[in-house]
Amino acid sequence: MMISPIDSQSQMLEMMTKLQQVAGSERIAPASNSVGISDDFSAVIRNINQQQNIAADMMTAVDTGSSDDVIGAMVASQKASLSFSMLLQVRNKVMSGIDDVMRMSL
Repeated sequence: MMISPIDSQSQMLEMMTKLQQVAGSERIAPASNSVGISDDFSAVIRNINQQQNIAADMMTAVDTGSSDDVIGAMVASQKASLSFSMLLQVRNKVMSGIDDVMRMSL
C-alpha cells in the first residue's frame, strides 16, 4: 500500500504537533521551507532535553533527601521519557519517508 505524499506530510505535521504538545511547547505551524522545520525540530529537542534535565534534578533531590516529592519526580521522569519516545517515533517516521523517496524511480 502506497501513501501519497500529501497524506504523509499531513501525518508528519500531526505527529510533530503531538510531540510538541507532549513536550509542553506551543503548536508547530507548517513551515514554508526546510529551515523552519529544522528550527522546529531544534526547539523540540531543546525542550525535551530541558525536561530530562529537570527530571534528573528532581530525582537527585529525592535521592539525596533534600526533597520528599517522589510523586512529582516520577511524573517528571515519565513525562520526559514519553517525550523522548515520541521524538524517536517522529525521527523513525522521517527516516522511513526519506527511504521511500530514495527508492522512488524517476
